[in-house]
Order: sequence, then structure tokens, then C-alpha cells
Amino acid sequence: MLQLQTIRENKESIIVALKKRNIDAEPMLSKIIELDEKRRSIQTELDATLAESNKLSKEIGMLFKSGKAQEANALKEKTAGLKETSKQLGDDLNAAAAALQEQLYQIPNVPHQTVPAGNTDEDNEEIFREGDIPSLEEGALPHWELAKKYDIIDFELGVKVSGAGFPVYKGKGARLQRALISYFLDKNTEAGYTEVQPPLMVNEASGYGTGQLPDKEGQMYHVTADDLYLIPTAEVPITNLHRDDILAESDFPIKYTGYTPCFRREAGSYGAHVRGLNRLHQFDKVEIVRMEHPNNSYAALDEMVEHVKGLLQDLKLPYRILRLCGGDLGFTSALTYDFEVFSTAQDRWLEISSVSNFETFQANRLKLRFKDENGKSQLAHTLNGSALALPRVLAGILENYQTKDGIKIPEVLIPYCGFEVID
Repeated sequence: MLQLQTIRENKESIIVALKKRNIDAEPMLSKIIELDEKRRSIQTELDATLAESNKLSKEIGMLFKSGKAQEANALKEKTAGLKETSKQLGDDLNAAAAALQEQLYQIPNVPHQTVPAGNTDEDNEEIFREGDIPSLEEGALPHWELAKKYDIIDFELGVKVSGAGFPVYKGKGARLQRALISYFLDKNTEAGYTEVQPPLMVNEASGYGTGQLPDKEGQMYHVTADDLYLIPTAEVPITNLHRDDILAESDFPIKYTGYTPCFRREAGSYGAHVRGLNRLHQFDKVEIVRMEHPNNSYAALDEMVEHVKGLLQDLKLPYRILRLCGGDLGFTSALTYDFEVFSTAQDRWLEISSVSNFETFQANRLKLRFKDENGKSQLAHTLNGSALALPRVLAGILENYQTKDGIKIPEVLIPYCGFEVID
């Protein structure tokens, strides 16, 4: 959420920046400033009314003490009216503050200056590519057919138990999945990230804190009986570990990693491009999350990008990195790099990680602050990235490592799997 002071002081530059998202922000920002002025005006009137009421209360006490009961009772009638006025003003203030907050929730983050303009993912900017795309033998199969051939993932059984988008991993497929989780967590902890195992359901405040609510409410599974939400990513509970915290500068950097199942409704996702593991309602992901001093957050973002590159290099998968354009940028992000693995059997790129800097956008919602060297409270910067999302990594391994004799296991995973080939 953008800060009110930032909007008031930088309205025109924010309007220009949000054009990269193809948004005409002028009406929304003007409405926010108008609501803020209304809120301030009501607050001023309420403060004056309360001050007058307090002043009269003191006078009434003095009049009673001096035996002037008639004059005191006359003033009491006046204070009763002021109390009614202050109650109404309090209600008006709450309504104005709620309306202002609701408007602020509708404004996305301001894109970083390096974010390219654009409308769709076709306008994203490729900044890096590595790895040779293997030449598969004739008859190479996409991962959903490989899964059936080797009996390692059962999509139909998942439909029976839950519905489409809930696969059942079996045998060596389940062991490979577990190996990937352990490998990613080990690499992340070696890089200085503290492993945590967070809850899989969060309350409404947590959803608002990281920006899933109200923006992505339709994509989240809502446990209505308890008003809890199944997490779409570990970013949500892990980042909320520091909601309402005031940190010291010496606490930075704060680095977490965590594995969780993730749950997304993915409404409207149909067609061949979402077959198999390409898009699921439940999937596993290992996340990295950081809280940083504002002066260091972009250096931290670069470090996170290099870390994810290292994971893909170890797996020897062909991949590329994209800088997302304004039209494809997530609501809360200031700058995002997407990692994509090439699926040889599908002849297409599959997104397997997003690494983002949210600057103060989430921290403002979370009230995540730190005391600077002058003892003044400042908002921290938050970042997160997938390291990595498992379904499409697994799809890439199955397709790119397939041979006529079975599916080879990447060398770094063999100690975790306990086998070298799926046959």
C-alpha cells in the first residue's frame, strides 16, 4: 500500500509511473487526496469539539464547588450536546478513514524505473539465458504421458479424491518430489536463510498484510466457518511473522526459507497449456523471504536472483530470466524477475520462479518498521522468491532428462532420491 504522504507529495510522478501498468491513476489518486482532506477536516472538528467539552467539564466542576449549581446545570446541557456532536463526528471519522483505506487498497505498487512498459507477457524483457536445450529422441513425450508411462503421478486418482488440479505422486515420483524439497531447503539454509515451517492457513489480516486481499480474493480458498484462507504461497505466513514489529537496524538482513503446499483456485484456467503439472490447485513450493533495510533491498534482490540461478545451474536445466513489464507485474511488486525452464517435449517455456522486491508496499500494510540511527521509525523493504516451485521444475526434469531407457535423475538429486533413473 502506498503511503499517504508519498501520494500527496508525488502525485504526478506516481501517475506517470503507473502508466507502465496501463493504469490511469489520476482519478484514484485525486479521490484519495479528497478523502484524506475530508478525514483531516473531520478530525480537526472532532478535536475542537472534544477540547471544548473538556473545557466546559472543568468549568462545571468549579461552579459546583463554588455553589453555583444553576449555572453548572446550564453548562451541563451544553456539554450533552457536544457529546452528541462528538459521537457523530467520531462515526463520520471512522467512515471516512474506512473509505480512504479502501481506496488505498486499490492502488498497485509503483513500478521501479527499470520496469519496461508493456501490456502482456509478450512485452517482458529477456535479460539472461543459460543452458543447452537438449535434442530429444523421436517419440519424446510430455511429462503427463511420462507420468502415466512410469506410474509416478496419477492425475485421474487426484480427480477421484479431490478434483482436477490435485495430482497424486506415487513411488519414485513422490520420492523425487521429496528430494527436490529437501535439496532446495538445504541449498537455501546454506545461503544463510533460516528454515521455518509456517501455518498453511492465515487470517484476514495476514492476507491484507501481504496484498493477497482484496486483490486476489477470488483465487484463494476461503475456510468460511473459521474465516481463514489456505495460503497461495509461503510468502504470506512467513512475511506476516513480522507484522506490527518494530525492528532495529542491526536485525537486517532477515532471511527465511520455508516449504509449504500452496493452494490456488486458478479460476478460468483451462486448455492444453495447463495440462499435467503446468497449473495446479495444490502444489509444493520452497520460498525465500527477506526483510531488508531500504538502502540494501536491490542488492538483496540481485543476490536472490543469483541464488535461484545457482539452483537451476545445479539441476542443469535450460532456463531464462525475464524482467516483467508493467502490464504483467504483480499488484504488490515494484520489480519482478521471472525464471522460466524450457520444456523440450512441450516446446515452450514454463515459469518456475518469481523473485520480487516490494519495497515498502507490503511493509506499510504490515506496519513493519525499524528504528533508524536517529531513532526515527521507517518502513522496511520486503522481498520474496520461489526457490523453487516444484511442479514445473519436476515437469522440466521429466521431459528434459527422458531417454529411451528411462528418466535420468539430475546428479545433485541422486543422494536425496536414492536412485539414478526412473524406469
